[in-house]
This record gives sequence, structure tokens and C-alpha cells, in this order.
Amino acid sequence: MIRTGLLLAAGASRRFGPQDKLLALLHGQPLVTHAADALRDTPLDHRIAVIAHPELARLLDGFEIILIPPGQQSDSLRAGLQAAGQPDRLLIALGDMPDVTAAHLTRILTAATEDLPACSHDGTAPLPPACFPQARLADLHSLNGDQGAARLLQDLPPTQYIDARSLLRDIDTPDQIAPT
Repeated sequence: MIRTGLLLAAGASRRFGPQDKLLALLHGQPLVTHAADALRDTPLDHRIAVIAHPELARLLDGFEIILIPPGQQSDSLRAGLQAAGQPDRLLIALGDMPDVTAAHLTRILTAATEDLPACSHDGTAPLPPACFPQARLADLHSLNGDQGAARLLQDLPPTQYIDARSLLRDIDTPDQIAPT
């Protein structure tokens, strides 16, 4: 079984200001390193990072780097899908979610079946990270604009949702990062 991790880190950081938020320090480390470390510690065969800012590449040892211009969420996803090919499982994580752990990612990876994705859940809605089986990768190709995979995860059976309320914080603005 081929398991590929895909780190989406190509957002424009518009709400963060002029600095790329993924380079901002959180607990003494650039924000993107938290998600990257969790993926590094997850049992995967291959890791891909889609980035828009070349400075991020130096922080992503062990990842195949795909550099794209800043754009819509679906642009990042499509670039990552193209690089991934046809893995048996594609585990998608976001570079601005620093609290996600390797244990949580492994639970999502394990919960995905041949036919059904698995994803995080905050008690209200499905959220990334998510894992898609090969049979559902074509669904990801159908997304466009600033659409992530959330709409593809809406009607899954409860067994496919992994409760992670305390892990799903994402960083969008400077005030969400405590001084280090």
C-alpha cells in the first residue's frame, strides 16, 4: 500500500499581513514546521509539500517540493494531486494547523477505507486533515476556486470522523500567534 502525505502550504496569507504566516514563529519555530513535523512522524511512504514561497523549502526536508504561484485552494490541491500520482491513500494536511499531531494523522490514515475517506471533526463539521483513498481521488480533481475538500466530507458515516476538537486550530491572523 502506498501512503502519501500532502502538505498544503501555498496560501496567500492575505489576512496575516505582508509576512508569509507560515514563516512566523510559533513556540520558537516557523509555523509550517509544526505540521511538517507531524507528517514526518506519520507512517507514510512519500511526502509532498505544495508551497508558494521558496523560503519554505529549506524547512521541509524529506518532502518533495512543488512550487506554485499563490492562488486558490484548489490550485494547491491540484498541484499536489498531480505530484502524488495514484497512491492508495492520500493524507492531506494544512501548513497553518500547528496543533495536529502525528497520532491524529495516523488515526485518520487508518480510518480511511478502500472506498471512504476519513477526516477530522470538531463536533460540528468535518475539517482537515483528511485522508482520501485512491477510489476517491477523482473527486478531489473536481474541486475548483477557493474550495477545499470539505464538501466531499459532509455525508460520511460517523466512523469516518475522527474527533479532534483541541487540535484543529488554524492560524490566519497575527494575533493568533502568541509571542515567542
